[in-house]
Amino acid sequence: MLLLAFFFVGIGLVTAQNPEGYSVVISEEDGQPVIGASVLVKGTQIGAITGVDGDFTLPNVPSSAKTLVISYIGMQTQEVDIKPNIKVFMRSDSEMLDEVMVVAYGTAKKSAFTGSASVIKSETLEKRQVSNLSNALSGTVSGVQTQSTNGQPGTSATVRIRGIGSMYASNNPLYVVDGIPYEGDISAVNSQDIESMTVLKDAAAAALYGARGANGVILVTTKKGKSGDTQISLDARWGVNSRLVKNYDVLQNANTYMETAYSALYNGYLYNSGYTAERAYQLANADLFPKLGYQVYTIPDGQYLIGRNGKLNPYATLGYSDGDYYYTPDNWSDEMFQSNLRQEYNLSVSGGSDKLSYYLSASYLNDEGIIENSGFERISTRMNVDYQAKKWLKLGVNLSYSNVTSRSPGDQDTDAATSSGNAFFVGNFIAPIYPMYVRNADGSFQYNANTGYHVYDYGDGSSTNFTRNFMSMSNPMSGFLYDTEKYLMDILNGKWYAKIDIIDGLSLTASLGLHIDNTRQHSVGNKYYGQSASYGGSVMQYSSRVYSLDQQYLLNYKKTFGNHNLDILAGYESMDFNTESHYILGYNMYSDKNWTASNVIDRKNGSGSYNEYATIGIITRASYDFNEKYYGSVSYRRDASSRFHPDNRWGNFWSVSAAWDMAKENFISQYDWINMLKLKASFGQQGNDNLYYKGYTNYYPYLDQFTVSGSDGVFSDGVLYYKGSKDITWETSNSFNVGVDFALLGGRIDGTIEYFNRQTKDMLYYKPVAMSNGYTQLPMNIGSVRNSGVEIELNYTPIETNDLKWVINWNGTLMKNKILELHPDLKGEMIDGSYIYREGESLYQMYLTKYAGVDPDSGEALYWAKDENGVEYKDKDWSAAYNSNRQASGDLLPTIYGGVGTTLEFRGFDFSIQCAYQLGGTIYDSGYQAFMHGGDSHYMGYNWHKDILNAWTPENRNTNIPRVDAIDKYTNSLSDRWLTSSDYFSINNITLGYTLPKRWLRSLGIGSLRIYGAADNVALFSARKGLDPRMSYTTASTDRYTPIRTISGGLKVTF
Repeated sequence: MLLLAFFFVGIGLVTAQNPEGYSVVISEEDGQPVIGASVLVKGTQIGAITGVDGDFTLPNVPSSAKTLVISYIGMQTQEVDIKPNIKVFMRSDSEMLDEVMVVAYGTAKKSAFTGSASVIKSETLEKRQVSNLSNALSGTVSGVQTQSTNGQPGTSATVRIRGIGSMYASNNPLYVVDGIPYEGDISAVNSQDIESMTVLKDAAAAALYGARGANGVILVTTKKGKSGDTQISLDARWGVNSRLVKNYDVLQNANTYMETAYSALYNGYLYNSGYTAERAYQLANADLFPKLGYQVYTIPDGQYLIGRNGKLNPYATLGYSDGDYYYTPDNWSDEMFQSNLRQEYNLSVSGGSDKLSYYLSASYLNDEGIIENSGFERISTRMNVDYQAKKWLKLGVNLSYSNVTSRSPGDQDTDAATSSGNAFFVGNFIAPIYPMYVRNADGSFQYNANTGYHVYDYGDGSSTNFTRNFMSMSNPMSGFLYDTEKYLMDILNGKWYAKIDIIDGLSLTASLGLHIDNTRQHSVGNKYYGQSASYGGSVMQYSSRVYSLDQQYLLNYKKTFGNHNLDILAGYESMDFNTESHYILGYNMYSDKNWTASNVIDRKNGSGSYNEYATIGIITRASYDFNEKYYGSVSYRRDASSRFHPDNRWGNFWSVSAAWDMAKENFISQYDWINMLKLKASFGQQGNDNLYYKGYTNYYPYLDQFTVSGSDGVFSDGVLYYKGSKDITWETSNSFNVGVDFALLGGRIDGTIEYFNRQTKDMLYYKPVAMSNGYTQLPMNIGSVRNSGVEIELNYTPIETNDLKWVINWNGTLMKNKILELHPDLKGEMIDGSYIYREGESLYQMYLTKYAGVDPDSGEALYWAKDENGVEYKDKDWSAAYNSNRQASGDLLPTIYGGVGTTLEFRGFDFSIQCAYQLGGTIYDSGYQAFMHGGDSHYMGYNWHKDILNAWTPENRNTNIPRVDAIDKYTNSLSDRWLTSSDYFSINNITLGYTLPKRWLRSLGIGSLRIYGAADNVALFSARKGLDPRMSYTTASTDRYTPIRTISGGLKVTF
C-alpha cells in the first residue's frame, strides 16, 4: 500500500511541476555543473560553451529559432525549447532509455533485446558492503532468489534463477566474467571493479551457453577506461560489524532455568515412574545438580534448591564454591560475539585516447567478522587495456589477481550437532547456568601464565571439579584463541583478445581465457585444551589446484540496409578444466609451532583426487529488426561434454524469439507519454551437465567409480563407490517466456512484466536396485519438473527537478514449482526421509506426522495416527503416527519474493534504501523444536525457549505446549508442529551521502569528493525472533555463522 501511495502521489507531482531557473547545464547524476558542454541553436552555427558554473549565454539568437541542442562527451544529447531562463539536465549515456546492455557473446540495445534479462549497475553494487558480490543480488532483480547459508565473511550466497529445476544436479547459475565462463570462487572478484551484472533468465538470453545454461547465467562486466584525461579515484570506507540475527527468545537467567529443569525431572518421576508427589519432589531436587553436572547455587544446609511450589528457594544465592573453584554462570553469547572492524580501500586509474583506453585498480579488504579469529582478507588487482593497433585491428587484455585469506573458527564447516567446538551451536543452546571461565575459590578469574588469556572451563572435569552434561570438552572461546582454520587462495584470471575488422560490418574476434586457483587449507586443533587435547592435537592440510582454459573464435556480421538491421554471429568455443586436490589428517602433534602434517606422529587419513572436464561448442545467432520496430532472433549451439559417454556426448540447444515495439506504431505513437511498449516472446532449450552424487560434482557419471585403500604397500580390494551408466546425459530445460517492456512519461516510469514457464526434463534420478547386483542404485535420466510464474520489475521517478530527484524501484516474482513426472517404478511418488516427491506437487514438500495438540488431562503431546481401516485417531505414541499417518504437510518454497527500494537526491545529498521480502512459504523451524525439548537426558543442559513457560501444568490445561518431562521422549518429536511461516522483510542497505560542489574543490585539484555513511544487513523481520529464512529453504540454521550487520562511513575522491 505504501508503494502504491508513492506512485499516485508522484503522478500528481509529475503533472503539476513547472521548474524555473536560469541558463545552466547540470549533471543529472550528481547535480553538479557540466563544464564545457556544447550549446547550439538548432539549424544554425550559433553556439556557446558552458563555463565553470555550467552557465551559458547566447547572444543574437534569431527570433525564428525554436530549439537548442546541448551535447557533451559521455552524456545523452538533449534538445530543449528556447525560452528566457533554461536549466538543462544532462543524463549519462549509461542511463539512456535505449542503453546498450551486455548479452551472451556480445552487446545489444535494450530496445532490440528479445530475451529476458535484468541489469544491475555499478552504482547499486558500490553501495553494498559485501565481501562476495553474490550477496549483493538479494532483492535487486526479479526472478532471483539468494540464500546466505553461512554468514562467514567472503562466503558465496546460493543463487537460484527462476526456481529449482533439479533433484540431483546443480541448480547454480553459470557465472561469466568479461565474456569468459568463470570456474572459480566469485569472492575473488572485487565488486568495486564491476561495471554491470546482467542476469540472463530465459532461453533466448542464455541458450548460447548450451549444456551449462539451464539454471540461468550471470554476466559480470568489469570497468574499462574511457577517452579523456586520466582519472584517479580513491574510495575508502571503515565500518563496524555486529551480529544481526540474535538468538531465539530463550531463558536468560539461571533461576528460571533451574525451576524449569526441576519441573522436567519432577514430572518424569510423578507421571512416568509412579512416585508420589513428595517422593518426586525429593528425587527431582536430589538429581538436579547431578543431571546438569554443575552446582552454581549456595543452599542453606538441610534445604533444597527448589521448594514444593516449584520456585527457587529464596535463601539460595547464585554462586558456589567447593573450596577449589568458584562457579557462577557467564553469558556465553555476549562473550563470544563481538563488534569487529571492517575496512576497505579501492584505488583505480582510468583514461584513454582515441586509440588506447585503460583501467587499473588495486584494492584491500579486511573483514574481521563478529567472532575472534574469523574473517576475510583480500588483496586484488586488475588491469583492463584496449588498444586500437590498426584501423582494422583491436587488441585487449583483462588481467586480475587476488590473494585471499579466509579465517574460520574451528568446526564451523562440520556437522555442528556433533561438533562440540561449534561456537554458534554452543552459544545458542547452552543453558544460562554454566561458567565459561575458571575462577578461583574467592571468585577471581584464573589466567594462563604463558598466554595471559583466561583459563577456560571445558566442562569435562579437567579444568574444574564438575562435568557438564551439555557439550563436555567444549569451550569455543578457547578454540578461537588456540585453534586455527585458515584458507589461503591465489587466484589469477586473464583474458586476451584480438578483433579484426575484415570488411565493413564483418569482424572476427579471437579470445583466450585463463583461470588458475591455488587453495591451501590449514586446520589445527591445539594439543592442550578442548576436544583435540584428547588425541594430542590435530593437523589437517588440504590443497587444491583448479586450472581452466577457454578459447573463443567469433565471427560477427552487422549491417543496416535501409530500415533492415541484421546481426549474425557464428563461432566456436572450447573449455578445458582440471582440478587436483590432496588431503591429509594426523593426530598427536610433536610441536605446537609447526602447522604441517610432518608435525604429527599418527597420520590418520589421507586422500587425493584428479578430475578433468572439457566442453566443445559450435554457436550461431541471427538477429533482425525492421525499422527498429519488429525484432526477431534465433540461436543455436551444438555442445559436447566430457561428462558423458561418447555415444551421448553431443546435444543441441537453441532458441527463437521475437518482439514488437508497439509504441512506434501510428495508433500509439500519437500518445507522446508512451515511449516504449514492446511485446516479446521466446522459446528454447538449454542443458545442465553438472550432475551431482552425494552432494558433489560427478565428473564421470557414465563410469563405475571405486575407492581403494590398503597399507604397507598392499592394496585392498576396490570398493564400488558409484555405479555409472553410459546412457546418462544432461538434464534439459525447455523455457517459454512472454512479456512486455514499457517506458512512459519520458522514462519516468519503466519496467517489465513477464510470464515464464521453465520445464526440466531428463532429470537425474538414482533408481534403487537389489543389493544382489553389487550396488544399490543406478543413475538414470527420467522425470520432469516445472517452474512457472510471473515477474514484475517497476521503476518510477515521481519527482525530477533541478534540486530534487526521487526514484522508486520494486520487483516481485510469483512462482510455482511442480513435479510433472517421476520414474514409473515410483508410481507417482517417492519418500525421502521427511520429504515426499509426488507428481503434481512441489520438489520441497515435507512429509510429516500431524500434531494433534495436548491431552488436557495428562499434558502429553498427541499425534494423529490411523488404524487399520484408515480412520484417524489421536495417539500419544509418536511412532504409531509416524508409521501410519505421515502426510504431505507444506510447500517450503515461497510463493512471492522480491525487493523494493528508493533513492532521493537533493542538492548534493543522496539517500537510498534497498529491501527484500518473501511471502507464502513455510520452513521447518528445527531451532525452535530443539528449544522446546522436554528435558530428557540428551537435552538436559540445553536452554529452553521462553514459550516453555506456557507448558501444560495441572493449573494450565488450556495450552498447545506439552508438559516438560525428562522421561517422555515424544515431547518435541518430528511433526508439522514445527512448520513456521518463512515470510520475511529485510532492510538490506541504507546509504546517506553528500557530494561537495565542484567549485569548492577546483582550487585543490580535486574533481569530486563524496562523503557517505552506509549500513548493510540493517534489519530482519521474520515469524520468530532468531529465525532467519534467508539461510535455508528447508530448516533453521542455528549452527552456522550468523549474518553480519555492518555500519560504516567512507569517502570517495576523484582527481
